[in-house]
Amino acid sequence: MTSVFGTGPGGRAPAFDGPAAAVLDDRGTVVGWTGTAQDLTGFCADEVHGRPVRELVADDLPHDPRRAAQVPATGRVRLRHQCGNTIDVTFWTTRVSGSADFLVLAAPTPHVADHRHGAALLRALSAQNRITIALHDTDLTTVQTNAVPDTPDGRPIQPGTRLSDVLCAEDAETIEVVLRQVLETGDPVIHRKQRVSRRHHPARRHALSLSAFRLEDARGRPAGVAALYIDDTDQLRARRQLDLAHAVAERVGDSLDVVRTARNLADALVPTFGDLAAVDLADTVFDGDEPAERLGGGDPHLRNAALAPATADWPPGIQRGNLVPSLSDHPLLRRFQHGETVVYDRDDYIALIGGPHPAEQFLPHDVRAVLVAPLHARGLTLGAIVVWRTGRSEPFTADEVDLMGQIASRGALAIDNARRYTREHRAAMALQQRLLPPATTDTPAAETAGVYLPTNRGGGTSGDWYDAITLPALRLALVAGDVIGRGIPASATMGRLRAAIQTLADLELEPDELLTRLADLVQRLAAEAPPGDHDVMGATCLYAVYDPVTRRCAMASAGHPPPVLVRPDGSAEAVGILPGPPLAVCGMPYETTTIDLEPGSVLVLYTDGLVQQATQDLCDGLQRLTDALATSCRPDRALEETGRTLLDQLVDEAPRDDATLLLARTRAVPAEDTAHWQIPADPAAVSDARGWATRQLTAWGLDDLLLPTELIVSELVTNAIRYGRPPAELRLIRHHVLVCEVTDSNTAQPRLRRARTTDEGGRGLFLVAQLAERWGCRHGQNHKTIWSEQPIARTH
Repeated sequence: MTSVFGTGPGGRAPAFDGPAAAVLDDRGTVVGWTGTAQDLTGFCADEVHGRPVRELVADDLPHDPRRAAQVPATGRVRLRHQCGNTIDVTFWTTRVSGSADFLVLAAPTPHVADHRHGAALLRALSAQNRITIALHDTDLTTVQTNAVPDTPDGRPIQPGTRLSDVLCAEDAETIEVVLRQVLETGDPVIHRKQRVSRRHHPARRHALSLSAFRLEDARGRPAGVAALYIDDTDQLRARRQLDLAHAVAERVGDSLDVVRTARNLADALVPTFGDLAAVDLADTVFDGDEPAERLGGGDPHLRNAALAPATADWPPGIQRGNLVPSLSDHPLLRRFQHGETVVYDRDDYIALIGGPHPAEQFLPHDVRAVLVAPLHARGLTLGAIVVWRTGRSEPFTADEVDLMGQIASRGALAIDNARRYTREHRAAMALQQRLLPPATTDTPAAETAGVYLPTNRGGGTSGDWYDAITLPALRLALVAGDVIGRGIPASATMGRLRAAIQTLADLELEPDELLTRLADLVQRLAAEAPPGDHDVMGATCLYAVYDPVTRRCAMASAGHPPPVLVRPDGSAEAVGILPGPPLAVCGMPYETTTIDLEPGSVLVLYTDGLVQQATQDLCDGLQRLTDALATSCRPDRALEETGRTLLDQLVDEAPRDDATLLLARTRAVPAEDTAHWQIPADPAAVSDARGWATRQLTAWGLDDLLLPTELIVSELVTNAIRYGRPPAELRLIRHHVLVCEVTDSNTAQPRLRRARTTDEGGRGLFLVAQLAERWGCRHGQNHKTIWSEQPIARTH
């Protein structure tokens, strides 16, 4: 016995394997004595036989010979021990059948109290549904258990069974290995996680927490194993469902692409919730439009958007992009159309689809149960989530149906957000594309190619743009800009700025002056914007003008990255340009930079989305662009092909910003197609100017333009001498048009007016306007140029 039962003589616990038993006659004399009684008191049978039992009791008991046979049925006394100590015992008495003798059973009182508490604890544990207690002998045969097998009769497990009679053979063997180790070593096992299946339901897996302890007899010898099995299946399922809901919440909200959102939703469900999963969406949802409301059978107008796992052996009717077949007007379909999650089996689906033959095309192999949840948001059914369980998988429970309803609600919101973004992005893209110029142009100054790549991220397009604007005298304006903000507002602002630049370009302003006026316009736009949008109204812009006659390019920047120049020999470098402030800032000057360009040079304008990626700064991106241009920009390669190659090399797969690129390969007007004549400050020089122009046009073979050109030259030279300041120059340029220019040092703007009948002058510019196809005036820093253009017949 352990010390909990009291201490024997000399500090030793009395050896006691069970209740002590003795037999008393009707006078209270000991007539029978067992070995357990000797173990308890130390007295042998010869020492107590024939003695009154009261002599063995240490308590004072009243002596009445007439009442000696009246022994209490139960009680508590102190017994003497042979060594002089006393032992507190609890006893029970009962009369021996057919005799006047009494059988007395006694046990140490602490042992009796422990036994009562232990029995109460054992009864309480046995009453718990999730807790199974099993006592196994040294052969691991079940001696006692409260387990009830999952069988139709529901009878408790009988003693003598083994684990293999209840569990699948492999699981039973695994647990027996653990129990045998506990039996051999004495080391307990605490909360060991174990997944098991019962013999009668092998498909259903249970999550157990196993604790096991070795049982020992009074002498410390192994007597068996006590095993405690706690069923954590429900808790594990609940935790798994919470994890699933959390995973869905994380995965379905990280994209604004409809198909990718559907794919993330399907992937999150497999294999945690089902063996196979599909997400079907209404046809219109793919394009960003709202689906139509549908009730009853017929074509549901759903198309598959995602399958998980994609590598599964799907039936031929279930493939990415396939249409969902027509369905009959079934109660399950009606419940689905009213927003309810439904569960059905193979027979139900056959009834839904209208017959057993076509159903084989749309049912996965060995399907056990199907769950369909509508993707319902804002009163619209956007599609459906379909989850299959196959083989030995368990059917869907009511809790899982509720969980799928919650998942479908969250998935529907994510898909609806993606759908609405798709619609807005498509509208912004359409607006952006309509506002951009043609991708390629071919002018006397240069051939150009523009490439635009919109961002894939939320918020829509960023309002990046490029432009190539034909100017008088064969010149070409090149523009690249980037509007602050995203979406349709950014595209609309871009359209307004592009129209403004084209208007200002027609005024033939110097680049710095044009940007100054454009900055004023942006300030006015910001003032007109709603109060919350004042600080987000702005843009950067690079404006350059190339003259193929002088072969010079003048440019200015409003906070925009510098252009890159690729020379005919293949070398490339960024142009050293001093950028001014972005267009949203007024009061700061812009500076014009002028460079010489050889024919065949490529001037590259771009926006920061091309060079500023997530992993690098602007300087590193500019160097990458320069190196890529030096490699890929070749004279024998089309500019548009070069632009696409650069986008593939430099832009991330999911760019953070729009990327815009404009390449212009410059040309030059041959020297023999231009002529200059200095105009003397003498009215008589008008006649000389006409004669010089006549000779030049005759040399060029433009005799059909002699008369109008003489009149134009006469009027423009007369105005330069009369109203201008020296020096003055007359220039003729031959290309597809004949350009006549007169430049003088007076910056006053001439204007066209209708002369009265009594006026002696004022008809010169009116006459020029009638003779030329178009005319105009441009200003330089200290001069102005009046020009006119006349078409040249293509026979020349």
